[in-house]
Amino acid sequence: MSDADWRTEDTGLAHQFEDLEQQQESDTLGIWLFLVTEIMFFGAVFAAYAIYRGLYFSAFESGSRILDIRLGAANTIVLLGSSLTMALSVRSAQTGNRRALVFFLIATMILGGAFLGVKAYEYNQKFVEHIVPSLDWAPEGEVLARLAPGGLQHAELYFFFYFAMTGLHAIHMIIGMGLLLWLVFRARKGSFTPRYFAPVEVVGLYWHFVDIVWIFLFPLLYLIGGRY
Repeated sequence: MSDADWRTEDTGLAHQFEDLEQQQESDTLGIWLFLVTEIMFFGAVFAAYAIYRGLYFSAFESGSRILDIRLGAANTIVLLGSSLTMALSVRSAQTGNRRALVFFLIATMILGGAFLGVKAYEYNQKFVEHIVPSLDWAPEGEVLARLAPGGLQHAELYFFFYFAMTGLHAIHMIIGMGLLLWLVFRARKGSFTPRYFAPVEVVGLYWHFVDIVWIFLFPLLYLIGGRY
């Protein structure tokens, strides 16, 4: 079969490209350029966190000890599992296994949903303990006693970073799950073939990036000073 015949039979070729190979190369370049901007964005947030953590280490350490390390570790395992299922999704698309592709995409969404569910539970805990900066900052009892040595004002700054960094990550997770849902619909329609699977690969790169961000967030926020 000639290359022209392949272009006729395969779906997904946009009019501005000569063939699917050129389109896939452009898609891959585009997502890597996008991820570079994301790295710079999160890098700036991490840099600001590192500066203030260095200035107020005692308060940041006290705040870290309020977090439930078991929930953080569980979420880390969940996201590592979702990276595996996402990789298997890409592999299924490459081999043209539509049923496996749909299965692994849905499995990735389920794991992503589990992560967000645990994170929502953690956020609720912070409201119950009144340690939400600006909205509900009035720690009391044991929580107050644990935060006071490092300074409440500086502890509030730690939790500002906690909510800002994990909140930005959660937003990226929600966007990723929306993209996964879009892939499921397209996969069910048979839009992907062994010659055209670029959208699955591109979303996979995005998902892996979001997972890697969490791999940095977990030790930075949950494992400060003596919790290793």
